[in-house]
Amino acid sequence: MDLATLKAFKPTEFEDAADGYRTTGEMATAAKDTIDSQICGAIRGRLKGDAADAALRALRELSKNFHYTQSECGLVSTALNGFAFDMAAAKRKLQAALEDARANGCTVDANGAVTYPAGGEEQDGKIPAGGTVTGAAGSSAGPTAAALDRQAAAMHPNPNYGKASQYADRIADALGEAANADAKWAPKLRALKADDDLVVSNADWADTKSDSDGVLRAADAYLDRIAPPPKDGTPEQNAEWWNSLTPEQRADYLAVHPGVLGALNGLPADIRDEGNRMVLAQTRATYQMELNGIPPEPAKRQDNHNDARGSMTISPEWKEWQRKYGKDHARLENAMNGMEQIQNRFDRTGEKGLPEAYLLGFDPTGLGDGKVIIANGNPDLADHVAVYVPGTHAGIESIGDGGDYGELGKAERLWSESSAMSPGQDVSTITWLDYNAPDSVPTEATQGKYADEGGPRLYDFLQGNRAAQENAVGTAAHNTAVGHSYGSTVVGVAAQSGSWKDSKVVDDFVFAGSPGVQANRAADLGVGADHVWAMGGPWDDQVVRQGGRVVGLGDIGTIPTDSWFGGNVMESDSGGHGGFWDENSQSLRNQAAVITGIYEEVELE
Repeated sequence: MDLATLKAFKPTEFEDAADGYRTTGEMATAAKDTIDSQICGAIRGRLKGDAADAALRALRELSKNFHYTQSECGLVSTALNGFAFDMAAAKRKLQAALEDARANGCTVDANGAVTYPAGGEEQDGKIPAGGTVTGAAGSSAGPTAAALDRQAAAMHPNPNYGKASQYADRIADALGEAANADAKWAPKLRALKADDDLVVSNADWADTKSDSDGVLRAADAYLDRIAPPPKDGTPEQNAEWWNSLTPEQRADYLAVHPGVLGALNGLPADIRDEGNRMVLAQTRATYQMELNGIPPEPAKRQDNHNDARGSMTISPEWKEWQRKYGKDHARLENAMNGMEQIQNRFDRTGEKGLPEAYLLGFDPTGLGDGKVIIANGNPDLADHVAVYVPGTHAGIESIGDGGDYGELGKAERLWSESSAMSPGQDVSTITWLDYNAPDSVPTEATQGKYADEGGPRLYDFLQGNRAAQENAVGTAAHNTAVGHSYGSTVVGVAAQSGSWKDSKVVDDFVFAGSPGVQANRAADLGVGADHVWAMGGPWDDQVVRQGGRVVGLGDIGTIPTDSWFGGNVMESDSGGHGGFWDENSQSLRNQAAVITGIYEEVELE
């Protein structure tokens, strides 16, 4: 880096380029959303057949290209801003040194050498002559050399020598900083060059994580100007922080911290969705590559040739494979199953009128079972929002198992029934799995600790949901929390968390097949007993509910379907413990009536 280059450097040119990439990324985002929500949604809702299926496959690949473009353009924009920031800082130092040199009668040549004039007291009848000095960057000169320079300046008969030496060193420092910035950012920007094909491979997506980490490390000085979200902030504080950022700062933070924004309660649903979808794409690619690196599983059993009866024995190759790869393989397979089911929900937008999905939370390893929060429709803009909390056995690997009867499917049926019941109004239903659900009924679901951990997390999410609604449209939606089985216990704990009575975050509670909500009365839940609703099912549901009473999941043995609990007990025609979402059922209609606030339509026992 030479003096002329740094003097001529224009940070605004790179900042303008960064803006261009950011705009391109926004265009790619809009194109992806148009393909996913409008074009593919319309095809799924109206067309069937091989041609429609082929078109959807091609459109999914095109959407993937736009998503990849969005991610990479965001990183390029941040990198260019980071480079411009570093170079601008070096240029400011250079300009200040040149101005100080000129103000004190010094001149600077093209190589950065400083010429100083004659000056000082006469010696032997002559004023000490001027001269020329070159500087050494402080980072390379070291403290010893700097001390010798100071000593030489103090001993020099011409006081201008010392000043000139300082200017020369400052110029050298500025040039050194610029050279370091150039050397740091050149490989980072080269690494952001995409393959020259139209296929976004697993390796491409996995590489975006490496790119993001590289830009994050290199741009630390630039990104330090962006205040991070408040540590352990409330959803309101998170929203206030987000609103304080400029569009450029928001784009930069999303590019390098997508997972942080995706998990932040109180932020807009579309921003959380963007962040979590980036993490999902990177994680799926990385996990698939790890799975591909594991050798195929050998046959478990082999013929026992030494046995005349022809019995089979477990093969030593299978045992060795299990020892080396079994645990990792199972972990990766479970996570991949869950991620495939999440993607399947995205790919079903438009079927049966199903709205766009929003991924409000994702972590394949979080809290034991993984973290998945998916909304049908944008909850920030909806008139009615329901948050469904599943119970025992829920986990990322099975979040969509069973289609309409899976945990995602139950929330989808709630959306369909509620939307049909409230024409002209927008409905959003959310599957919330952000707690470590029990994996066993007799050994784990009988304990309250899972709800004690999950309840406050649910409260924070509900609080954030309401804050995002108020920020988006100025007022909150009609919000309902629906808990099934052990999920109702989580909801009950959430209702008694934080400062609920001072900051009501839902309007109604619905408990289906509840073993207890850790409260003795409906009035203890903070929304008024007339806004607490419960229903039970046949004998298998009775086992769960009465079992909860026995082990104490309900305070002093009380469960929500008890008349003395004080809430509303609704009619239910559930065919079993999981049948409250059966299509065209009274159980489903009752929930939809509560969700939409049409209470007169609820059938009570």
